[in-house]
Amino acid sequence: MADLLPLLLFLVVCIVLMAGYPVAFSLAGAALLFAGAGELAGTFDMSFLHALPSRLYGIMTNTTLIAVPLFVFMGIMLERSRVADNLLDTMAALFGRLRGGLGFSVTLVGMLLAASTGIVGATVVTMGLLSLPTMLRRGYDPRLSCGVICASGTLGQIIPPSIVLVLLGDVLSSAYQQAQLNLGIYSPKTVSVGDLFVGALAPGLLLVVLYLAYIGFVAWRRPHAMPALPAEETGSGSNLLQRVLRGLLPPVFLIVAVLGSILGGFATPTEAASVGAVGALLLALIQRQLSLPILREVMLGTTRVTSMVFLILVGASVFSLVFRGFGGDHVVAELLSNLPGGKYSAMLAVMTLMFLLGFVLDFIEITFVVVPIVGPVLLAMGFDPVWLGIMIALNLQTSFLTPPFGFALFYLRGVAPAEVTTAQIYRGVVPFIILQILLLLLLAVWPTLATWLPAAVYAD
Repeated sequence: MADLLPLLLFLVVCIVLMAGYPVAFSLAGAALLFAGAGELAGTFDMSFLHALPSRLYGIMTNTTLIAVPLFVFMGIMLERSRVADNLLDTMAALFGRLRGGLGFSVTLVGMLLAASTGIVGATVVTMGLLSLPTMLRRGYDPRLSCGVICASGTLGQIIPPSIVLVLLGDVLSSAYQQAQLNLGIYSPKTVSVGDLFVGALAPGLLLVVLYLAYIGFVAWRRPHAMPALPAEETGSGSNLLQRVLRGLLPPVFLIVAVLGSILGGFATPTEAASVGAVGALLLALIQRQLSLPILREVMLGTTRVTSMVFLILVGASVFSLVFRGFGGDHVVAELLSNLPGGKYSAMLAVMTLMFLLGFVLDFIEITFVVVPIVGPVLLAMGFDPVWLGIMIALNLQTSFLTPPFGFALFYLRGVAPAEVTTAQIYRGVVPFIILQILLLLLLAVWPTLATWLPAAVYAD
């Protein structure tokens, strides 16, 4: 019976979260209630909670997590400074004369916004407000339009600098060291956020190529579903060149500065995040979109998101200590180790669990609650930490797209015109879900898709 207590704790937390209670309080509250009951029943040692102050101090002094508010500031500032508007106008001018041109534009803008902000909800809402009415007005199939917007909006899960990868990198670093210590390796190797950023580049860009290839195929086979824009709307000559220089080059330069400083070894992800934050501020100033009200709004938004992330991390720390106090880590390790099929069955079981949890939990909860539990077990089985992190990010991205509970679908439903039905949104994302599953299978068969670039960049 005692072995079931950690699993029961996990189940109760999931039920409380689905009931709509705040995440941080649900994690800490349920854990403390179980700890109190366990103390009375003699099944829990309260000394496990003595480690909580040092855990909290470690969170507050973690230099990696400083990247979170900086990247959040960068993303919100770019969103408020109308960068997305200018990007979409520029891309539409470049590709509008092609059949499917708006689809190409939305995908590429989604990629650039992902690399600029890393915030999925903001990207989906922004693209839904800006591009969906235009696509519908120009005769695009509503299902295809919704699918393109949802899929491109979730690219922030996998394309660096992704907030998901920052948090995953920090959690996986601890899990990797714990796994090695459990194996008797007392000089453990490390994995960093930079490793995940570099490793995610090739799979992220490959996913964008798959999206573009599918849009091109549909435009070829069903030209009426993705008509070209009239020539007079796209501009030409010097006017087009001027729009490209003004709308495309500044954000691309900012992205290159952030990612290039990491790839070139000139800066850590935290230092690169500060470059991005200052760059976004300067970009807004140059485009004359910066004012005291906007700056105040950006600062408040950054504070809200950052406070939410760190409060959830505090609640997750309490949950983790209580879960381990009940022997949950040993129970999970035993369950996964005894599955028929060895480590591959364990990996499949974990990925399936995360996919299902992605319907009801946000990536922050899954990263802070599930990954610390299963990460050390999977890494002790010999899986590469960079590959595992990217597989988790892609899996969650697929979950957020999948009907009927995908978060991206809810975001778009909230801003879509009334004539767009929920069924059209659901049907529109199906081909893109298939493409993401295809990429997951490719990564499962060829892990070097995720590991070759970090090995090349950080080779001694």
